[in-house]
Amino acid sequence: MNKLGWAVVATAASAVLFFFGTGLDPVPELAWLAPLPILLLATRVPGAAALGCAFTAYLAGSAGTWSYFWHSLAVPRPAAIAILGGSALLFALSVGLFRSLVRRGHGFLAALAAPALWTVVLYGVSLLNPTGLMGTLMTTQADRPSVLRIAAVTGGWGVEFLVLFVPAAVAAALAPGVRGAARLTGLVAVAAVLGGLVFWSVPAPTGPSTRIALVAPGQSRWAVDVATPDGQALVRSYVDQIGRLPDGVQAVVLPEAAFAVDQASRPRLVEAFTEVARVHNLDVVAGVLDTTPEGRFNAALAVPPSGAPAEYRKWHNGDSKNIASGTELAHLAGIGLMVCMDVNFADPSGEYGEAGTGLVLIPASDENVDGWEHSRTALIRGVENGFSVAWSAAHGTPMLADAGGHVLADAHTGGGPFTVVVADVPIGPGKTLYARFGDWFAWLCGVVASIGVVVTLFGRTAGKAATPAGPAATVGP
Repeated sequence: MNKLGWAVVATAASAVLFFFGTGLDPVPELAWLAPLPILLLATRVPGAAALGCAFTAYLAGSAGTWSYFWHSLAVPRPAAIAILGGSALLFALSVGLFRSLVRRGHGFLAALAAPALWTVVLYGVSLLNPTGLMGTLMTTQADRPSVLRIAAVTGGWGVEFLVLFVPAAVAAALAPGVRGAARLTGLVAVAAVLGGLVFWSVPAPTGPSTRIALVAPGQSRWAVDVATPDGQALVRSYVDQIGRLPDGVQAVVLPEAAFAVDQASRPRLVEAFTEVARVHNLDVVAGVLDTTPEGRFNAALAVPPSGAPAEYRKWHNGDSKNIASGTELAHLAGIGLMVCMDVNFADPSGEYGEAGTGLVLIPASDENVDGWEHSRTALIRGVENGFSVAWSAAHGTPMLADAGGHVLADAHTGGGPFTVVVADVPIGPGKTLYARFGDWFAWLCGVVASIGVVVTLFGRTAGKAATPAGPAATVGP
């Protein structure tokens, strides 16, 4: 088979693996394999061909998310195009950096620099994007606690790096002209990573736990005014459902913006939930759109059996109109509160982790098809910062998970008037190394990627033995 044939095969193979290994319902193991065919191809074809094949493979592999991005209510279409095209371009540039370094005889640096470039650029996007970041390589591993556990030290960026490093190290070791110690270094690194993941068991946390219930409607309704008859009927339906929960439930979480309240109607909602909280000795957390003299807030309202309610105001509202953003953490009896999109960002999750919070309750609302992906974004935040997560999503995937990344219970909404999820949730330790030291690993990736770029632009070839033989050797990087 000629080079064109191999390019077509490699592009198609990576595209298929990306399609099934990433996206809204990924097969985690395939994400590790998806980059490999393109990386193996890259050192054997001209630079332009390597970049084009990489771009095409990633873009085609993301086809499972095209419809979601095109019709998403949260992502404008220009942004959707930028996300899809930008991700494919970033993968192509990472492959280009890998190719250039391998052809200069720096195989192991190539295996480090390519995933480092990918990771640090995504880190930059996470800081600049008004809707944050989710659905990257780290998310594909969200149901693999043994892999995800490293996020407690490196943040999710360590997982992001690792999933691309393994195929890059294999491809560098098998590149034309790589021999001896250079080949052995990459293969030993891969064996160490994979061996560690196989034998690194992650026991479920033990210790004090809280029985949590998530109650989400079968049909999503946004901000029903409590002052209207329809709003009162909705309050009663939730109260009735709470009354039917199993014994021992200590907190129940309802979805984001289930109700709209203002200064006049808020006491009516608080009174209704206080009564059911008192009768059943539990806390009720509801998502509310709260109009106050300070502004209109998307909030989580926590109502205890006795005492004053606590309210957390969502920090990150994207491009939502006429919604003010909060800036403070909120606790109810030591339990933290957040709302939906907040988990797409490092904070407030990091601040909860630094404060030692072991459990966070999160009203949320999704777009059905992205329910799994968004719930696992919340799970990753919990692992990073040492807290367990109660994610109560309308039109999505309500989920209970511990601080080690184990999903204790989840379900998809629909199919009945209410979806109810109940589990005993261990209190997490909080104060992980990541919570204390922040995005140090992402910055380290920036350093490694910079070294790779500098060596590519100004470095010399490490040795003739590392230069691929044949016609492709005459083509520049």
